Amino acid sequence: MTDTPSTAHGSAALDALLLKAEIEEFLYHEADLLDRRRFKDWLDLLAEDIVYFMPMRQNVKFGQHDERENTRLGQGISWFDEDKWTLTKRVEQILTGVHYAEEPLSRICHMVSNVRVVATAGDPRKPDMVTAQSRFLVYQNRVEHENYTFVGKRTDEIRREGEVWRIAKREIILDQNVLLAKNLTAFF
Repeated sequence: MTDTPSTAHGSAALDALLLKAEIEEFLYHEADLLDRRRFKDWLDLLAEDIVYFMPMRQNVKFGQHDERENTRLGQGISWFDEDKWTLTKRVEQILTGVHYAEEPLSRICHMVSNVRVVATAGDPRKPDMVTAQSRFLVYQNRVEHENYTFVGKRTDEIRREGEVWRIAKREIILDQNVLLAKNLTAFF
């Protein structure tokens, strides 16, 4: 039996829906690991060659947003321009228990929404790489009275390594250009 055009389209639509659900579950699992402070397990979700980037945002004139609103990867200053080694060192520092900005540990809640698979590479039925966009809200409570909310967008390149997904690249765009938090120790 051969696929008719409508059957083939239905199969492709089902594959896309299943892939989206798989990526959503991966991102929700990641958020849960961070909220439960399982930082070492979170590091296992990151590819060895990860690029973890959060540009600084600037207020610019109308019409200049695309070129000038965000700092560029590898150029100028950014909130984060990290790799697996620096992320691992950040985790190790927090887990010493003597990290000034995280003693006592913050209570953090990650909310991820609006997950969209915007590109894939490799076999259409089982892609090797997925580009996903999402929105996030990260709430952080420190000691008694410090409460911070970070809201923004992420673009992730998620690569299949064997039978598991790993984050190969993450760009985090905060929807604020001035941070009122006393520190930036949360992972996004």
